[in-house]
Amino acid sequence: MAEHGELGQRKAAVLHTIVEEYVRTGEPVGSETIAERAGLGVSSATIRNEMAALEELGFLSHPHTSAGRIPTDAGYRHYVDTLPARGRLKDVQRRAIASHFAEAILDLEEVLKGSVMLLSRLTQYAGVAVPPGASEEQLVRLELIDMGPTMMVLAVGQHGRVDKQILDRPEHWSTEAFHGAERKLRALQGKTYSSSQAKLLELAATVPSDEHDLLLMVADVLRLATRGEHATHVMVGGVANLADEAQTWRRETLRRLFETLEREQEMLQVLHDVAADDVSVTIGAEHPTTGGWEASIVTAPFRAGDVNLGTIGIVGPTRMDYLSAMASVRAVAERLSEAATELDQ
Repeated sequence: MAEHGELGQRKAAVLHTIVEEYVRTGEPVGSETIAERAGLGVSSATIRNEMAALEELGFLSHPHTSAGRIPTDAGYRHYVDTLPARGRLKDVQRRAIASHFAEAILDLEEVLKGSVMLLSRLTQYAGVAVPPGASEEQLVRLELIDMGPTMMVLAVGQHGRVDKQILDRPEHWSTEAFHGAERKLRALQGKTYSSSQAKLLELAATVPSDEHDLLLMVADVLRLATRGEHATHVMVGGVANLADEAQTWRRETLRRLFETLEREQEMLQVLHDVAADDVSVTIGAEHPTTGGWEASIVTAPFRAGDVNLGTIGIVGPTRMDYLSAMASVRAVAERLSEAATELDQ
């Protein structure tokens, strides 16, 4: 197969016109359409020769029932690699992003959930995100709040993560034990979730039983935050958009995609594999899992300062509006990074 840079100007123009027309219509693209759209000033016969050459090079395929061509994964890759580094957002997309981030941000994970749905609306594909893991995040608040017959444990991380749990008050309980536990929790501010849990277990072994029970309650909430159902996971939104693209996929392929989106560990692995320092595009068979879906993933990291916190992006068919998808993912990731950095200060 030819390297990306080896295509001449005319072949590249033909390929890019086919990609854009196929993304727009979903129909194989013929030479007459290219002659109208590409403005090459050559005959349809010349364009057909270029199409045949692109097919032989592996950039196009030829459905048996049509005289037109459609892009292969390699064709999409050539197209994506020659797109501008920073695509322009449409005005409606820019307004939607600005509106989403206009409100004061107190809980980064809640904002991230909304951002997944925002990306899904902007692109009409499924939004995905990996939020920050709690284990090494520093605590800015760790409190035990008396609520009468119950108590609330509240943990707030430096990047806006909030974990809270309401529990029954221990049977053996005293005001003195409560105040003793409060003092020990205040001393843990600035420590990480994982080190605070370990310290609480250590302290619990040295205090009276009523305070011991309170410290264990808090330690268990931190344990669940770092290892339980609230630990690193994948947020998914707008999956119904993929069903709207059902004509793009075979039924079995779509079923495999939905199943993977439901299996967090497998989806986490895919997003880990495709992660990069900037916007990343993975097309079809470039990854074994996305190859099985006949799908593409566009992702970008979000940060607090120079520290990577997580990943956000979209999943959709290889027949994707890549320029719009990349611009949307980049813009949302940059706004998330600004929000996380403000929370970090």
